[in-house]
Amino acid sequence: MAKNPTNSSSNKKKLKQQVKQDSEDVNGDPEIWASFDQSFKQVQSVLDRNRVLIQQVNDNHQSKIPHNMVKNVALIQELNGNISKVVSLYSDLSSNFSTAFHNDDEQPMNSD
Repeated sequence: MAKNPTNSSSNKKKLKQQVKQDSEDVNGDPEIWASFDQSFKQVQSVLDRNRVLIQQVNDNHQSKIPHNMVKNVALIQELNGNISKVVSLYSDLSSNFSTAFHNDDEQPMNSD
């Protein structure tokens, strides 16, 4: 089945126009972008901490020292809590993102 190049081109243009309109609408609210930026920074901070924890767990495991292996229990528990925190942060971010665009859709559009 061959694609209709004209239809495909038309769809791409419509999509580009919609993306441009959406980004222009959201660009007008720096508070939204500041909120997203803060959320992403929180996520990155937790992910960076997880990277350190994973390295510590690996080092302790490779050492095969019983005391270090016991430390891994607490490290893995912290990792588990951090993973839950990241899931929650991404869930909130997704909800906030959807709300921001949904609220934009409810505002009357300018007719050019």
